[in-house]
Amino acid sequence: MNHAATRYLEAKRSIDDRALAPRIRDRLLAHLPAEPRIREAGCGTGATVPRLHAWGIDSGSYCGVDRDQEAISFARHVRPAAFRHAGHDIVDTDRGFRVDDLAVTFETGDALTAFDENSADLFVAQAFADLVPLAELVATLESVLDPGGVAYLPITFDGGTVFQPDHPRDDAIERAYHRAIDRRPGRDVTAGRHLADLLRERSGDLLAMASSDWIVRPRTSGYPADERYFVGCILGFIDELLSDADEHVDGLEEWLTTRRQQLSDGELTYVAHQYDLLYRPATP
Repeated sequence: MNHAATRYLEAKRSIDDRALAPRIRDRLLAHLPAEPRIREAGCGTGATVPRLHAWGIDSGSYCGVDRDQEAISFARHVRPAAFRHAGHDIVDTDRGFRVDDLAVTFETGDALTAFDENSADLFVAQAFADLVPLAELVATLESVLDPGGVAYLPITFDGGTVFQPDHPRDDAIERAYHRAIDRRPGRDVTAGRHLADLLRERSGDLLAMASSDWIVRPRTSGYPADERYFVGCILGFIDELLSDADEHVDGLEEWLTTRRQQLSDGELTYVAHQYDLLYRPATP
């Protein structure tokens, strides 16, 4: 991960915060023990830790795993520094830190194979399920969770990409973009609905499901936080995927030029359709 990729992950924090479904969060918190053991797959820059702490989870243990060493290094450095800046007493450890009674570690590795069996009360995979084979993810979470534990699977993409104002090439660009995503190994552009179907087929309980759409829109003062940069990255992803695709997409360059100018002028709105899911495996 380079600096630009790290900035992308940090730029979407405010967008994720708005998108996460409060109803799913409340159901999640109601199912946790007093000192939960938390494992996160694809933790990125560790942004889940301050979010969980803000939700009242200030004891127990958390371990986040990501295959990107630079993201893990960022998490180990920036997360405790942010807690200190907010006035919390922090104890540094070899691979993370302790805030209040919550022990936090970040590890580099394959998130689908890194965790021990029955090692968690909560398994988190945010904006991750659409990046990996769904059957492998479900097998992992069912193995990792202790009896009674729950899996929290928020920000799972489900095949809706919208830009406003309208452009005559929108539908063609969206279809081509989604086809390009689906052609990548392990990817599923409609992972949200397919994950829900897969969990319903299991012997456990799909406890809750709600939409968690990303919505980025300009305000009178411009885009909030670093969200203009985030939308620019999305346009860059579309450009990269479709430029490398086998099929030619008519009007792509003009569409991108128009959208980038609208973003620069503070006129572009972006929406991505996603789901938050909460699942409890069956007790053996």
